[in-house]
Amino acid sequence: MKVELTDVSETKKTLTVEVPQEVVEGEIARITQRYARAARLPGFRPGKAPIQVVRKRFKEEILHDVAHDLVPRVVGDALRDKGVQPVDTPKVRDLQIEEGKPLTFTAAIETAPHVDPGDLSTLTVQRPEMPVSEDDVDQALSRLRDRLARMEPVEDRTAEQGDTVVMHLARRRLTGPQGAEIGPEEPERHENVSAEIGAAANPPGFDDALVGVTAGQKKTFEVTFPSDYEVEEMAGARVEYDVDVTGLRRRVLPTLDDEFAKDLGEFQTLADLRGRVRQDLEQDADRERTRRMRQQLLEQLAARMTGEVPEGMVAREVDRRVEEFARRLMDQGVDPRQAAINWDEFRTQQQEPAVATVRSVLVLDKLAEREGLEVSEEELDADITGYAARAGRALAEVKAQLAQQDQLDQIRTGLLREKAVSHALSRATIAGA
Repeated sequence: MKVELTDVSETKKTLTVEVPQEVVEGEIARITQRYARAARLPGFRPGKAPIQVVRKRFKEEILHDVAHDLVPRVVGDALRDKGVQPVDTPKVRDLQIEEGKPLTFTAAIETAPHVDPGDLSTLTVQRPEMPVSEDDVDQALSRLRDRLARMEPVEDRTAEQGDTVVMHLARRRLTGPQGAEIGPEEPERHENVSAEIGAAANPPGFDDALVGVTAGQKKTFEVTFPSDYEVEEMAGARVEYDVDVTGLRRRVLPTLDDEFAKDLGEFQTLADLRGRVRQDLEQDADRERTRRMRQQLLEQLAARMTGEVPEGMVAREVDRRVEEFARRLMDQGVDPRQAAINWDEFRTQQQEPAVATVRSVLVLDKLAEREGLEVSEEELDADITGYAARAGRALAEVKAQLAQQDQLDQIRTGLLREKAVSHALSRATIAGA
């Protein structure tokens, strides 16, 4: 087999391969036998058609399968022989396969550039001061109090700021975006809508129209949306609302006292609750402090990699960021396909941070190799155990599924990189500690 590896740049190589005719013929014969066992051809019993008939009838399919099976094996063997470790799937092109001839192709290979993590003791990470004050505890208790507020009917007055109006609502646009003329629209109707007067999501003018309404009242009013409203089809539009108020509700906040603490089930006094809230806030502060220190470290490590960055790794990181953002939108009940987002622009915005992430990843991988860091099977199992427990499944079952989906190596790599971060932090100078 003829193999030639050409350096295109620091991270790009071209592999040119010629597989001998006899090897190709052997693969053709093997694949043809497989087709012959399953072939159903007129005039022959299943699996009994002559080999030459099968080979002629399924020529294109057989050649396709030969290339599909042979090329990845040849590329893998050639790269191992050359001592080349690709960071992305090789891209095969100029494939030529014919009966009676060698198989030829070229493959574009991306590799990691030379990386030197350097002396870790020269890294300096600032430990941010993040004290938890009594005011922080008060604010957290206030948020907890807000979440535990109960709704009570309002029967002795009209609607005020902070009240929730329950109503049947019909909405129709009178003009389009920026006041553009539109044809008559059918009203968009909603039953039993709840709207809190003063909520940030309400368009300007909506709250003013609801203040003073009473249960049983019907009202028609118009609202003009701001010209820079985030939903483009509503920006600058004039909209008519017909509402039929069915009830009013008000939020009643519980009193912050010992009884409030006892109602939460774990505390005897408000002081006990304050202590737990402070403890939780301090744990949150520790996690945020660690996150910031990690970020400082990763930025410094990334700066130590000044060479060319593999394009394929950057593209995958951009894809990951886009998918992660889309998942967050779905978690919030927003359809990413319907959101007013310029996805091409979003991808462009992710390019620079993706490059920084790839740089830091390449340094961490090299650092793990240099320091001989490894992830044991026990550590891998410990990481997966939590997920398995939450899913109510056995560890072995989850591991088998992850292995089948080629995700075990990804998890192992992630754990190894975490080890590399911890190792670098342990060697770095921590300022403010």
